[in-house]
Amino acid sequence: MPQTVRGVVAKAKGEPVSIESIVIPDPGPFDVVVKISACGVCHTDLHYREGGINDEFPFLLGHEAAGVVETVGDAVTHVAIGDFVVLNWRAMCGECRACKKGKPWYCFDTHNASKKMTLEDGTELSPALGIGAFADKTLVHEGQCTKVNPESDPAVVGLLGCGVMAGLGAAMNTGNVSRGDSVAVIGCGGVGDAAIAGARLAGATTIIAVDRDPGKLEWAKDIGATHTVDASKVDAVEAVQELTDGFGADVVIDAVGRPETWKQAFYARDLAGTVVLVGVPTPDMQLEMPLIDFFSRGGSLKSSWYGDCLPERDFPMLVDLYEQGRLPLEKFVTERIGIEDVEAAFSAMHKGTVLRSVVEL
Repeated sequence: MPQTVRGVVAKAKGEPVSIESIVIPDPGPFDVVVKISACGVCHTDLHYREGGINDEFPFLLGHEAAGVVETVGDAVTHVAIGDFVVLNWRAMCGECRACKKGKPWYCFDTHNASKKMTLEDGTELSPALGIGAFADKTLVHEGQCTKVNPESDPAVVGLLGCGVMAGLGAAMNTGNVSRGDSVAVIGCGGVGDAAIAGARLAGATTIIAVDRDPGKLEWAKDIGATHTVDASKVDAVEAVQELTDGFGADVVIDAVGRPETWKQAFYARDLAGTVVLVGVPTPDMQLEMPLIDFFSRGGSLKSSWYGDCLPERDFPMLVDLYEQGRLPLEKFVTERIGIEDVEAAFSAMHKGTVLRSVVEL
């Protein structure tokens, strides 16, 4: 039987979100209904509301979520009723050219639910990143569910569903940070601080946090940065070079995604070092640089999609490290809020006063 639940909906570009009645259909053969326990408020949700992703309004927002499988389709084998899961937006298909090349973290045809959730009047909803988890329940493909330790705090581990995994993976997977490396992270919001945590976990010995906000630099130190650079007061590139014996960092991660910060990352790395872009640029941004600089410096210039993660491999491992006290995921939860507080959380995010607000249901 279809179910009617509460959900946070963005009906039009730039307008405040509203709580609406959402109809959850019976799951298709490979679909599952998940009862949401908690869901983080991510910048991507704000981008959806502002029309920065596409114009397929109305959107059912929310995607950094954990919950319990409530109902399963007839052909589901990946999870069972009662499983505690973290939701992911890259459910590998196994059939596209990336998957067949053995690079499923680039999967070009990820799975989503076969049916649409709707408003009560039948209007189809576009779930954020194929999830839509600012709701009491949501409908997803079974491959979007990753089983993790059921004793874990949903508000904490649910953040692996997007931003925290993006940052951790930018360091550990895309940047291949290893023991003894020097790492600089530009932009110390949730994704940047997760990159710092990932660099620390991978064994980097010098971890430099770069931001223009002293408060965010304090957060970065608490997460694991060994040095901080206030880019509002000093030249960030020169500061990173000074902290790395004049050479530049082995890996520089741009967690902002602007031409200015990418150039800083490029020139702040060591010769043959690695630049990782994990901050998301807007379509209008342009980069202009001398081509000879790319040739003469060598190294790697990479973009990180979802931290190049494999949810089935990475989520359980990272949750176990959190439970062992080796990964401070709990420090990313700034506040726990109700479903009616999402719009206020967007405002706090815009002001830079939170790492993550988390909706608890």
